[in-house]
Amino acid sequence: MHFPSNLKKLLDTKQINYSLTMYTNDNFEDNAFRDHHLRNSNAARSVLLEDGQGKVLALVPANCILDLNRLCQLLGRELKAVSPAEIETMASSKGLDVIPAIPNINGLETVIDDQLVNSENPVLLDSGKSPHLLEIDHNALESLMSDKAKQMDIAVPVDSIEDENTDDLRDITEAVTSFTNHRIKQRLEDTLEMPPLPETAQRIIKLRVDPNADIADLSNIVEIDPSLAAQVVSWASSPYYSAPGKIRSIHDAIVRVLGFDMVLNLALGIALSRTLSIPKNGPYGSQPYWRSAVYMAATMEGLVTAIERQHRPGFGLAYLSGLLHNFGYLIIADVFPSYYDRLCDSWDANQHLEQTIIERQQIGVSRNQMCAWLMEVWNLPEEILVALRQQNNPDYDGEHAIYANLLYISQQLLRRKGLSCGPKEPIPKHLLERVYLSDDILEDTIDNIMESAMELENIANELAG
Repeated sequence: MHFPSNLKKLLDTKQINYSLTMYTNDNFEDNAFRDHHLRNSNAARSVLLEDGQGKVLALVPANCILDLNRLCQLLGRELKAVSPAEIETMASSKGLDVIPAIPNINGLETVIDDQLVNSENPVLLDSGKSPHLLEIDHNALESLMSDKAKQMDIAVPVDSIEDENTDDLRDITEAVTSFTNHRIKQRLEDTLEMPPLPETAQRIIKLRVDPNADIADLSNIVEIDPSLAAQVVSWASSPYYSAPGKIRSIHDAIVRVLGFDMVLNLALGIALSRTLSIPKNGPYGSQPYWRSAVYMAATMEGLVTAIERQHRPGFGLAYLSGLLHNFGYLIIADVFPSYYDRLCDSWDANQHLEQTIIERQQIGVSRNQMCAWLMEVWNLPEEILVALRQQNNPDYDGEHAIYANLLYISQQLLRRKGLSCGPKEPIPKHLLERVYLSDDILEDTIDNIMESAMELENIANELAG
C-alpha cells in the first residue's frame, strides 16, 4: 500500500524531514485492528471535534484518553465528536482511511497534547493510510505546529487508571461519594436508588432453581405480564426461527420453537431490562441498546451451539449473559444522569478505547462493576455475574470463565461488522482454544448472524417500542 501522494506533497512543501515506519510491537497485520496497532506503537491519533464555531483537530497519544471535559474548559467551547460517517467521507475524499494526526492539516484548528510535544523520543503520527506511520523529530513537529496549533494538557494515560479488578463495592461507594459536591447523596443505599428486583423476575429466578418446574409453571408466570408475554410470542414468531404455523401462546413458544430454558432466560432478561429507564432517542437510546442486546444474544447462541456438547456451557445462561451484557449502561444512565451527556460525548471522542475505561476515568467506576454488584444483590446466578464483570478481559481464566470469554469473542465479532461500539482487537489464539472454538467457526457464526440481520433488527425494534 503506497503512502498518499497528497500527504507527501504537503510534507515536502513544508520541508519536513520524515520517515515511514510500519506498525510495530505486535504480530497482527490486519488493518482492521488499527487502534490496536496505534496503541502498541505509541503513536499519535487524531480526534475530530466540532461545535457551532467550527471544527477542531485534537492530537493525543493512542494509549491515552482524550479528556473532552478539560479540552472544552480550556477552549471555552462545547465540542463533540464528529460522526464516523462524516469523518469517513472527509478522509476518503483525500484517499485516506481516517483524518491524519498531522497538525493544521487542511487548515483545521489543532490542539496537541503535551505528552507528544514533550516526549524525548521521535514522534509517530497516524498517517491516515494503513499501515504507514510518520516518524518525525521534535523540530519537525514544531514546524508543523507553527503558531496555529495549541499545546495543552488534554490526555490521560490509560495506564494511570486503576485496573477494574478491584473491590467493586468500594469503588462504587467512592465514585458515589466523589459526587457529593454535585448534590449526589453520600450513602450508597440512598444514592443508587435502585428499584427492587421486579416481581416477575423474582418468580422466574425461583423457578430456575426448582427441580420440579415445568412448562405450565413458566407459562403462568410470563402470561401474568401481558407486555412480556407479547414480546416472547413475538420473538418466537420471528422469521429468525422459521417456526411453522402461528404462535398463539407462551406454551406454543416454549414447546414448538424456543424451548423451556430459552424462554425462561429470555423472559428474565426482558423483565430486568425494563427495570431501569433508558433515553428514548440518540446513539445510546433504547433502540441501539436493544439492537446490541439482540445481536449479542444471537451471537452467543451461535457460538454455544458450535461448541462440542461435552465442552458446551449452559445455553440459557450464555444467552442471558448476551442479552444483559450492556445492562450496566442502563445503570450509568440512571445513577449519573447529570453526567450522562458528557459521558456520551467522551465515549464518542475516544472510540479507540473501551467505554468502561472512560467511565472509570470520569466517575471512578465502570458499568461492568456496577452491573455485577447489582446482579449479586438481585441474587442472579454466579455465571451471569462473572460474565458481565469480566466480559472485556480476554485473559480471565477463573471459575465460569467460558461465559465471559464468549462475551468477549461475540463483542469482537460484532465490532468487525460495525454492530458494536469499541475498538476492534484480535481474538487471541489461546482464548479460542480455551473455549473450544476455531477461526472458521467464528466466521461461520458471524456470517449466519449477518444473513439474519433483517429479522434481528425487527426483533430489536419491537423490544425498543
